[in-house]
Amino acid sequence: MWAAFRELPREDPDVMSHRDLTPGNVLIAGGHLAGVIDPGDFGAADPALDLISAWNLLEAKPRQLLRTALRCTDLEWERSKAWAFEQAMGLVWYYADSNPVMSRLGRTTLDRIMA
Repeated sequence: MWAAFRELPREDPDVMSHRDLTPGNVLIAGGHLAGVIDPGDFGAADPALDLISAWNLLEAKPRQLLRTALRCTDLEWERSKAWAFEQAMGLVWYYADSNPVMSRLGRTTLDRIMA
């Protein structure tokens, strides 16, 4: 079901995307975005893919503020949720033993999506 949401129609073409804006790849200084690291997968992709960071990093109110500021359409927001869901599912099981912090990130993201 969630994979199908990633295929929701969109008007915008692919854009250059980091593709992995998890908290470990986002640098914050003074409460503001200072940069990103690990650009190994940087390339053309669905613009909604970088919105995964909203689900990984933000609670409901700040996430809505970001959505409003970026003027995300309903379809783009739903695709971002689907991308975040797919990534979070992988984090939960893949890192369950080797990296519990990443596994918890997946669980937290799933909780935000399902709320």
